[in-house]
Amino acid sequence: MEYQLTKLAAIDIGSNAVRCQISAVLFFNGRYRLKRVEYVRYPLRLGEDVFATGAIPARKADKFVKFLHSLKLLMEVHEVSHHLICATSAMRTAANGAEVAERVRQELGLDIRVIDGQAEAEYINRVIEHLLEDNRHYLHIDVGGGSTEFNIYHDRRKVAAQSFEIGSIRRMQQEESGRTVEQMNGLWQRMEAWVRENARRYHVTRAIGTGGNINKIYSMSPAAPNKPVTKRSVQAILERLGKLTMNERVNVAMLNPDRADVIVPAGHIYLSAMDWAGVSSMIVPDIGLKDGMLQALFEQYFDEISPTVHPSILPVPDVENGPLV
Repeated sequence: MEYQLTKLAAIDIGSNAVRCQISAVLFFNGRYRLKRVEYVRYPLRLGEDVFATGAIPARKADKFVKFLHSLKLLMEVHEVSHHLICATSAMRTAANGAEVAERVRQELGLDIRVIDGQAEAEYINRVIEHLLEDNRHYLHIDVGGGSTEFNIYHDRRKVAAQSFEIGSIRRMQQEESGRTVEQMNGLWQRMEAWVRENARRYHVTRAIGTGGNINKIYSMSPAAPNKPVTKRSVQAILERLGKLTMNERVNVAMLNPDRADVIVPAGHIYLSAMDWAGVSSMIVPDIGLKDGMLQALFEQYFDEISPTVHPSILPVPDVENGPLV
């Protein structure tokens, strides 16, 4: 018999989109599994305004509150027992980010944790580390709308990490303004130097890519399911997309409008990082911040969640679309 113990929810407020995943905690044959029962993604694009003006405009703040209200109702319908809401680069950059978060708390009773790049990486690490093989050394690349997180894994241990305020939306806006990242503040060079130095120090031989844009690129590649994608394939896809207009990317390549304009800038960050690290292939698991948040909730409330029929068993939880451990 498979036991459904409870439901957990993770809401990831990113710079490009807000994602909500509700998962049921299942227990079967001495193992736990998080089974996705609901997933909602809305391209609110907070970063589009924040990175251009420094603040969340009133019209978008109103829409943001309305959308979170709908997610609150969705969690109530699913009878979610515990939830976690995290906001990343756009809200931590916005001058009025704390004000908008307080409005959500006052009107909806929902608490938003505005996390830094290190905390974001730690959440993702909870699920990434189970994918690693012994005696292999990895560079993990996670490109969001406003920032890029790097982690180095050496013999299954994370040995270095760094966050850079360069993401798909920021880079797109810089390209549209005619200015390169190098002209902005030299952050691109610092990012390159960090990757080169640490990849060499820890003998990195493979990359792991997470994020919506690399997942879409992977789905467009000839790579077999669950097999690494090559740097050559990523480059070919970016070159092909780069020749298309936005209209063609939506109607020919069948990309969502909110993906069509950022996928190439994001892809170039992944491709550049692979070049700097000297790796020729990348693993692209379908996991991200929300999966790490769900794992964190499971661990935090395990004593409450665990079935009384098996009080002595504490296996490592499985994560749907993530590692099976």
